[in-house]
Amino acid sequence: MVENKDDLRPIEKSDLVRVFVKGGIISPGDFNKIIQVAHEQGSAYVHLGSRQDILFPVVKKHVEVLDKTFQSINIGYDTDKEAYQNIVTSYTSLDVMPTTQWLASHIYHYILDTFDYQPKLKINITDPVQNLVPLFTGNVNFVASRQENYWYMFLRFSEINQKPWCAPMLFFGFELAQIAKRIEDLDPLASNLGYESIYQKAMEGLKLNCHPWEEELQFTETITPYYEGMNRIAGGKYWLGLYWRNNKFSISFLKALCKLCMETNIGTLSLTPWKSLIVRGISEKERLSWEKLLGKFGINIRHSALELNWHIPVLNKEALDIKDFLVRALDKQDISTYGLSFSIKVSRMVLFTAIVIEKCIGSSDKDPVTFNVMYAKGFNPNQSEYFYFVKNIPLAVVPTVLIELSQKYYDQWDEDKLMLERKKEVQVVSTNRFKRFQCASCLTVYDEAIGDPASGIQEGTSFSKLGQDYSCPVCDSPKSAYREV
Repeated sequence: MVENKDDLRPIEKSDLVRVFVKGGIISPGDFNKIIQVAHEQGSAYVHLGSRQDILFPVVKKHVEVLDKTFQSINIGYDTDKEAYQNIVTSYTSLDVMPTTQWLASHIYHYILDTFDYQPKLKINITDPVQNLVPLFTGNVNFVASRQENYWYMFLRFSEINQKPWCAPMLFFGFELAQIAKRIEDLDPLASNLGYESIYQKAMEGLKLNCHPWEEELQFTETITPYYEGMNRIAGGKYWLGLYWRNNKFSISFLKALCKLCMETNIGTLSLTPWKSLIVRGISEKERLSWEKLLGKFGINIRHSALELNWHIPVLNKEALDIKDFLVRALDKQDISTYGLSFSIKVSRMVLFTAIVIEKCIGSSDKDPVTFNVMYAKGFNPNQSEYFYFVKNIPLAVVPTVLIELSQKYYDQWDEDKLMLERKKEVQVVSTNRFKRFQCASCLTVYDEAIGDPASGIQEGTSFSKLGQDYSCPVCDSPKSAYREV
């Protein structure tokens, strides 16, 4: 990546502009405007944040240019690193990995449209079936239930090994913004109120379409997915995952990427919490154009899982150096870490990986630097419980400890789990062939994978095989009112 050589001073977080890409979803046109204003501010690259935001250093600060650009594309931004927060969603996992059947792209868009304010709390809106986006890294975490467009709500205001608290109700998707705003108005991060008190105060006077949940949220096995490279999906399309080892995405490359997206009618880009970018909807006939683009800029899309599955703070050279050392050491041992994910914790951060390498705070600068190694309960970070495996060891010993932990991880796998994972892979292949159709009048979705049991239509029934007398079960609109989504 090309860096700005006119300004060799180290970039601090206070020098960054944070762009709030709501839900991690952005059009190529808006992305192009963001990288253009970053270039005008003197930057040659942008960073991607763990909350699906875009960050870039400010060398020549022009506030009026920032205001004008972001107002024109209706996207929020901030130069205060903690004043406001982005909304994280698992939209980026669609077509990339298994998802809840009813949770289609339009659901995410409709829910995000109801958030007409820039949150100060961290808000997550996620699908529990996927493993790409963590469930509980927010303060207010909405997690999809099995019931269509109804969501669990988990509150978590402490980042230190605290399990999230689950509200007793399921909330309707289009009312999530209302309850989230009520909770934010109570200033829960500064108050001494408990979770139940905050919830009860937030619910006072609200008339919401909610009801008690009947079953607890079921966690899936968290096997960190491979989110890079050119990957084929149903219908002969492809999705492309892009990752940079140093998290510096060249503006010159991104401009060319946005241009190709617009030329090939790709309407959406999505960001992952792993500081990577996903382009979906690449057609077979356009694949060569994308291969040429990657070749022209020398883009590597074949990193190993050992390199990919790390979470480190933005602009932290110490953490990046530690990661590079550990990756090289493990690579020399030819060790598999498939399914595992790792964090380097050298300062305060929200944990969402299976294994954490935590720098110890010494009593003085003369003390030797040592590390603790922790792992999540069941190696599942969604459990929000971490245990120490070893404490106060030098960095040179950490690779050996990680090898021991990886063996512990694989030892917990048994044949039943392996068969379950294989069954999931088969299910993904089989369900991807089904289509969804939406009623233009009331937005009800007919999913071929589910059918319409209330009307006696079995799962797996193609929409084309429905009789012409079929009508929407909600508003009675005719079959002709449905459009494929």
